[in-house]
Amino acid sequence: MSLATPRTGRPALPARVWRAPLTKSFRRAPAAIVGALILVILIGGAVLAPWIAPTDPYDLASLDLFASRLPPIWVEGGEWPYILGTDGQGADVLSLILYGMRTSLSVGVLAVLVSSGLGTFLGLTAGYFGGLAGGIIMRAADIQFTFPAILLALLIGGLGTTLLPTHLQATLAVPIIVAALGLSHWPHFARLVRGAVLVEKTKDYVAAARLAGRGPWTIMRRQILPNVTNAILVLATLDIAFAVMGESTLSFLGFGLPPTEPSLGTLIRTGYAYLFSGEWWLVIFPALTLVLLVFAVNLVGDWLRDALNPRLR
Repeated sequence: MSLATPRTGRPALPARVWRAPLTKSFRRAPAAIVGALILVILIGGAVLAPWIAPTDPYDLASLDLFASRLPPIWVEGGEWPYILGTDGQGADVLSLILYGMRTSLSVGVLAVLVSSGLGTFLGLTAGYFGGLAGGIIMRAADIQFTFPAILLALLIGGLGTTLLPTHLQATLAVPIIVAALGLSHWPHFARLVRGAVLVEKTKDYVAAARLAGRGPWTIMRRQILPNVTNAILVLATLDIAFAVMGESTLSFLGFGLPPTEPSLGTLIRTGYAYLFSGEWWLVIFPALTLVLLVFAVNLVGDWLRDALNPRLR
């Protein structure tokens, strides 16, 4: 049976996707396949947490204090359905990890959207127009590069928390940490996009667009931006791992999300206090989940960087 569509004679969509260069590159990269499988499992568990988690950590009525500090089910004293054990309040550790991944991934993706959006706009502006505006933007990026990103995120997050009333700090904890991480990572995107724009704006298709009467912003949006999207996508993919680690670091240090908002960072922070008392599962499993998540994102990001690099095709 032919896989071609009857009207055009072209291969059907599944066949075209299977034969696409990016798909072929993925099939030939075992590390990327392993990373993608881990990501599918972790992200699937986070998305489906309300349906597959044994308990709801947000529902205090479901907590059982008599089932507190239970070890994993394969250790003596473990009970079903607490597969990975429970914490000091009787909350199921597996449920906390699934819901915590939802928060950590949401913060990571939103922070990357902020940093990539701001950095792309400023990089396009600095690269295309240059001059005083471009100089100011890149000097600001250079100054920010002198500070470690985590310290800058600590400063921004601390200022945001300090300036807010106490009753709003917990409510706005997620937007604050998203802004802190996003504002601390934008120079990476700005420098990458500016370098690409400096190359692209000298090419013939940009000169043709100018001769056609198109304005600078139209040229940047329709001609130049599509040609630098691959580089932005690769950096954004890798930056998600840094954003998730940043959220975990800030939460572990006490400057991120509150303990009432489960995330991988808050779980590691609260579990660390019980590590030396023998309740190792409270910190080991959230930390292992964080390691697997960052590891998988880096594997996929490395493959994507090589697959989208025209010099390696």
